Parts: sequence; structure tokens; C-alpha cells
Amino acid sequence: MSKRRVRFFALAGTAIIVATALVAGCQTLGYYAQSVSGHLQLMSMRKPVDRVISDEQTSEDLRERLLKAEAIREFAHRELDLPDNGSYRSYVDLDRPFVSWTVIAAPELSLEPKVWCFPVIGCVAYRGYFREADAKRFAGDLVAKDYDVFVSGVQAYSTLGWFDDPLLNTMIRLPEYRLAGLIFHELAHQRLYVTSDSAFNEAYAAVVEGAGVRRWLAKMDDPKLDALYEIDQERRAAFLQLIGRARSALERLYASALPDEEKRAEKAAIFQRLRSEYQELRQSWNGYAGYDHWFKSGLNNAGLSLVATYNANVPALENLLRQEGGNLSAFNAACEALARMSANERRQALERLASS
Repeated sequence: MSKRRVRFFALAGTAIIVATALVAGCQTLGYYAQSVSGHLQLMSMRKPVDRVISDEQTSEDLRERLLKAEAIREFAHRELDLPDNGSYRSYVDLDRPFVSWTVIAAPELSLEPKVWCFPVIGCVAYRGYFREADAKRFAGDLVAKDYDVFVSGVQAYSTLGWFDDPLLNTMIRLPEYRLAGLIFHELAHQRLYVTSDSAFNEAYAAVVEGAGVRRWLAKMDDPKLDALYEIDQERRAAFLQLIGRARSALERLYASALPDEEKRAEKAAIFQRLRSEYQELRQSWNGYAGYDHWFKSGLNNAGLSLVATYNANVPALENLLRQEGGNLSAFNAACEALARMSANERRQALERLASS
């Protein structure tokens, strides 16, 4: 996976941090404090995009990218039925490669991620930090408790419409189709979000992202850009196939009656096979190394659980979009109906859609 992306191009996969100062226990006050202060600092740095574009100090490269982002933003509302608000109409240069860092954890012999529950957004399988040192410190605490842990930098996060999210230097220099996908994905989170169901939320945003990018590319009518996007998608699909095979093997292993010591040994063997298979696959990618970071940081249960969270329900919702004839308004209405179901009813409906 690209070092710059946590969502695996369904991207991204996003770390959502909502600024809130609700009363919490002593052990979580520090977490809320860094979330609030980091978010408010970012918001205080916003500059209107049109002002940055007209500023003589702005480089021509940044100016062109911001103009492209403006066009993508308008397309999102006009063609994709996404919110028309103040998000992505301002710009912030954080002077760092990531806006935040996310921490995911899973038990040593399980693929079920550890979850944390917060006001507003409910329970999610990650914690986000505005300082890398804080993320790594928390990750170290989890490792000391025998969790598998994955830490990754994040390019953007959504406040679910509570604030006007800005464009960031961490995302503006992405290839055009990835920038478009990221904006579409985050705006989709603003349009529909189900408390405590990250897998559904990410699948919905990923399908909107994919449909949106293809429509944007059709509008651009640039064969070179189309080709780059298709190569990107082929590599992503190959990566997910590798991960899926390893995940299936680990699920069978963890559900078996083998002693823990034997499970640990076989777990190590499965991950070694996965690493070898990736190296073989990578040789066919002409030097592309976008997933190297994941194999360095995420080759454990936590990394695999993250991939599942962001991709497990995507096939089901892709089928739903096809059933609606590619009509995004009808797809959105159908997803809103799913969102109103109980968690169990929604799971069953998604299983039916996945097999349809």
C-alpha cells in the first residue's frame, strides 16, 4: 500500500476525527484534548482557495492543482449527488506529509479488530492522532499488551459535515484521479454515515468514489489518465487477492483446535508466504512500490483487519449500484434504506447483495 494512503484506494480509508470536548474518563481526556487542539489548529490555518489561487506567491503548480480541485468539487455536487457546502473550498499547508496518524490493533490470534467508542461517531476500529509521536506511543502500549498493531499516516479525514473540511497539502499533489477519488470519498461520508458500522460506511464511500472517478475520467477524455487509473485498479485488485487468501488461511487457523504455540508458528509461515507472493507480484509492476509500506508496517492481524474493514462490503454495494442501473441517486436512496436497518438486518441484506 502507498505510504501516503490508509484506505487502499477505497482510499484511503479514512481516519475520522471529530472535534469534541464531551466529558470523558481520565484515561481518554488526553486523547480528546489532542483531537480537539489538533483539529482546531488545522481549521484556524484555512485560506479560501480563490485567495490562494490569486496570490502572486503561489507556485504555478499549486495554482493548477487547486483549480483542478475546484473543478472536481463542483463535479461532485453537480454529477454525483454529493453535498454542496464549504468543504474543500479552503486550503491548508500543514508543512508535513500527513494530516494525522491512525492506530489499528487486533489480538495476536484473531482478525477481529479492537474497537474504541466515542461520542458522535460511535464505535470504530482505530484511533487517530495529530502527532506521529503520540500515535507511536499509544501503539507501543498496545504492543506491550500483546496486540498486533498497525500505524499509518493519513492524507485526509472527514468531520462528517460538522465542519467545512479543507483541501490539504497532504492530498493536493496526488495524481488527478486519486485526488478526485479522495474528495468524492470524503464527501460521501458527509452524505451518509451509520454510527458504529465502519465496514458499511467505507464500502458506501468506496463505491461512490469508484463510480465518481470513472465519470470524472470520462469527462476529462484523457486516454493517458484512463490508462494510469486502470493500471492502479489492476494492482489494487491483485493486492486484495493476495490479502484475501492470507486472511482465509488465518481465519481457518485461528478457528482450529491447535495449541496456541502451533498457531503462532503457522501464523508466521502464512505471513512469510504472503511476503514471498507479494515480491513475485511486485516484479511484474515495473518498479511500482506503492504497497511496500504496508508490508513493512501492516504484515500482521491489525493490517489485515484494516483491509477487511475498508473492502469487505464493497462487492455487495457494487452489485447494488449495478441493480440500480448505475443511477447514483437511486443507489443513495437504497443505501439510506440499508442505513435505517438494524445492524443485523443490514448485515443479512449485504450478504444477499454480495451473492446476487
